[in-house]
Amino acid sequence: MEVVNALGRRKTAVARVYVKPGNGNITVNKRDFKEYFPTQMLHYKVEQPLALTDNLGKYDIKVNLDGGGFNGQAEALSLGLSRALCAINPEFRPVLKAKGLLRRDPRMVERKKPGRPKARKRFQFSKR
Repeated sequence: MEVVNALGRRKTAVARVYVKPGNGNITVNKRDFKEYFPTQMLHYKVEQPLALTDNLGKYDIKVNLDGGGFNGQAEALSLGLSRALCAINPEFRPVLKAKGLLRRDPRMVERKKPGRPKARKRFQFSKR
């Protein structure tokens, strides 16, 4: 099997995921993912698609992450990995879909409007 690649996005984070058969190394921006992501919760988010499909330790995963913060990056990586696993084996799709791992979360930061301090906040109103 050759390398399978997929793309995952969340907020402003973009994850390009490359999956090939191997022994379970997950490399994010040329660093181990446990070193890259600071908390245990983010480690769980990254490994969730692999754990659900019973593929922990079966694939070497190389990821290029860009933009966003740690949480958005971890969720983008999770989506990209789920898409790559579906490309490898279509039978994984129902399991991942049931857990909501194939849905692209569309929520983005609302833009700042002119004449306001933030997107929706107003300057203090003065009656006199």
